[in-house]
Amino acid sequence: MKALIIGVVNLKRLTRDRISLFFIFVFPVVLILLIGVSFGGDFTPKLGVVSSGSGDFGAEVVRAVEKGGGLEVEHFGDEATLVDAVERGVVEAGIIVPRGYDGALRTGEHAHVEYVSQPGGLSTALQTTVDSAVADQGGLVRAARFAAADAGVSFEDAYRRAEAVSAADPGVTVGVDSVGAGRPEEESLGRFDLGAASQLVLFTFINSLGGSVALIQSRQLGVSRRILSTPLGIGTLLVGEAIGRFLIAMVQGTFIVITAAVLFGVNWGAPVAATALVIAFALVSTGAAMLFGAILANEHQVAALTPLSLGLAALGGCMVPLEVFPPLMKKVALITPHAWAMQGFTELIRRNAGFFDVLPELGVLLGFAVVLLVAASWSLRRSIVA
Repeated sequence: MKALIIGVVNLKRLTRDRISLFFIFVFPVVLILLIGVSFGGDFTPKLGVVSSGSGDFGAEVVRAVEKGGGLEVEHFGDEATLVDAVERGVVEAGIIVPRGYDGALRTGEHAHVEYVSQPGGLSTALQTTVDSAVADQGGLVRAARFAAADAGVSFEDAYRRAEAVSAADPGVTVGVDSVGAGRPEEESLGRFDLGAASQLVLFTFINSLGGSVALIQSRQLGVSRRILSTPLGIGTLLVGEAIGRFLIAMVQGTFIVITAAVLFGVNWGAPVAATALVIAFALVSTGAAMLFGAILANEHQVAALTPLSLGLAALGGCMVPLEVFPPLMKKVALITPHAWAMQGFTELIRRNAGFFDVLPELGVLLGFAVVLLVAASWSLRRSIVA
C-alpha cells in the first residue's frame, strides 16, 4: 500500500508540469492526425507518362495502364522532366512511350516502352501493371499481324477483329476466399491505424524517459534518503518508484488507445492482446526510465535521452514500417523493444491476430522489461544507499 502511495505521488507530480501534459495529451493526437491524413489508407500512387508523338497505339497503352486501377496517371512533356519528377518523389515511377511507337507496331518493327523508377517502394507493383498492359497490347498486335498475313486483310481490320475476339473471350477469373479468423488487409486497415500504433510506442517510451527527471531530483534533493530514515524499507521505495513510472507509461498508452479509437476509429484488434502489449511495453518503458533515473547525474542530462529515444523509435519501425526495411536492417531492428511492440500491434491491426499469435512479441517485451527493471533496481539501490 505504501509503495502504491509513492507511485501515485510521482504521477501527481507529472500533472503539475504543463509541458509534459502537452506532450502526453496533445502532441500525440496531432501527429496521429497529420500522419493519417498524409500517409493513410487513401494514398494513390502516381505514374508519370511521356507519350508525345506515340500515336494511337501509344495512347491506347497509356489508357490500359490507367484502367489497371490503383494508380493516378500524370503526363509530362519530356523524358528529362519525368526523370526529375521520379527522383524527387513527385511520382512513384514513370513510363516513356517513344515517338513513332504507333508506326513501329504497324510495320512489324520492335517498339519499347521504357519504365523509370527508384529502387524499392511501390516500383514492383507499378511495373507489374505496366508490363501487363504492354503484354496485352503486344498479344493483339501479333495476332493482327498473323491474321493480316494469313487472310490478306489490312492490319487495321485484323487488329479490330483481334480486339473484338479478345473482348468476347471470358478469360480466366481468380476467386479468393478468406478462411479462418483473418480478414483482408484492405478491409481491416484504416488510414490512422498503424500511425496510431507507432505514436503509442514512440510516446510511451519517450515520455516515460522524461519522467526520470523526478527520480533524479529525488536523489539530488535527498528525498529518497529521507524516506529510508522512516520505517519504509528500500524494497518498498524501489517498488513505489517503479509503480510511479509504470502509471505514467500506462496513462500515455491508455490515452492514445482510447483517443485513437474514439476520434479516428482505430481498430486495435483483440482487446486482451492489445491490452497485454500496452502493459508489456509500459513495463519496458518503466525499466528504462528507472535505469536512466538511477544512473544520470542531473536532470539536464535527460535532454540527451530525446535523440536516443527517437533513434530507437526510428530503428524500431515507428517512423517507417518495418516491412520496407532491407533484410539486414529488419534483423538489426529486433534489438529494440520498439520493433517487437510494432510487430505485435501490426499483427493485431493488420491481420486481426489473437492473443496467442502475439505471444512471441509479448515474451520478448517481458524479457526486455525484466532485464531493465532488475538493472534499474540494482542501480537505484546503489545510488541511494551508497
